[in-house]
Amino acid sequence: MKSNRTIEHYVAPLEETPLAETDSAVSDDAPRSLWADAWASLRRNPLFLISAVLILLVLVVSFFPQLFTQVDPRSCELSRSLRGPGGESVLGYNFQGCDIYSRVIYGTQASVSVGIFATLGVVLFGGMMGALAGYYGGWVDSLIARLIDIVFALPLVLGALVVMQREEFQANRGVWTVVLVLVLFGWPQTARITRAAVIEAKSSDYVVAARALGVSRFGALVRHVIPNAVAPVIVIATVSLGIFIVAEATLSYLGIGLPSSIMSWGNDISAAQASIRTDPQVLIYPAIALSVTVLSFIMLGDAVRDALDPKARKR
Repeated sequence: MKSNRTIEHYVAPLEETPLAETDSAVSDDAPRSLWADAWASLRRNPLFLISAVLILLVLVVSFFPQLFTQVDPRSCELSRSLRGPGGESVLGYNFQGCDIYSRVIYGTQASVSVGIFATLGVVLFGGMMGALAGYYGGWVDSLIARLIDIVFALPLVLGALVVMQREEFQANRGVWTVVLVLVLFGWPQTARITRAAVIEAKSSDYVVAARALGVSRFGALVRHVIPNAVAPVIVIATVSLGIFIVAEATLSYLGIGLPSSIMSWGNDISAAQASIRTDPQVLIYPAIALSVTVLSFIMLGDAVRDALDPKARKR
């Protein structure tokens, strides 16, 4: 027996359902670049914020030491030798009767200058060598790769130690001499990283399209490959800056880096050996300044590496 009931179908209007909002998409927003994504990630990273503040403070102290102390760091009196904090001195006096706080402040300039200029030299020279090797390949890559292997086999501090002992370097010891030696032995790591990044970038579609449109090989390298391969170089440069500051302090501590006439943390640590057992504060304060500065650059390098690595951001 058939039923005479009719089934009524109700269809909701499309504008009253969330389907339209779900399927809608904003098409006028341009996609963010790698650098925009990295900056957005860095702003939310406490590690980056802390390291950036510390590095900014170190740079301000380096460029404007007179804002933090009015005491002449070269004004030394033996009558104040190893005197503790008090009066005009915040941290006391060293073995020669010089104000420790003032020397730590003014010593920032030489140590940071060596780190910055050595890093710039390593990035420019090492980056150029790595880019040429990775992009052109063939005998150019083989020649540069063997040169990288030879220099990379020599440890940075050991190679600088041997070269700085030569008479021509000892006669002209200074900031630029130390920078030159550090660049001489510090560029292979940057060259290797640049070479690998260029090899990965040169096979991209945008490079092939640029070559098809008539861009020369060198033009494609400068305009397309290097800008897209610079991210890992920035990371290694940030970490290397701290390493070069430590290298300068090590050479100065051994007596073959900066001359004693130039104030640096390494020279102050070296001079503090005479009284380290009886008055350890003479060594502790420049050592703390050195450690905090190096740690800040390492922290900054880790934060930048995570921000520029999409896989790290997903994790």
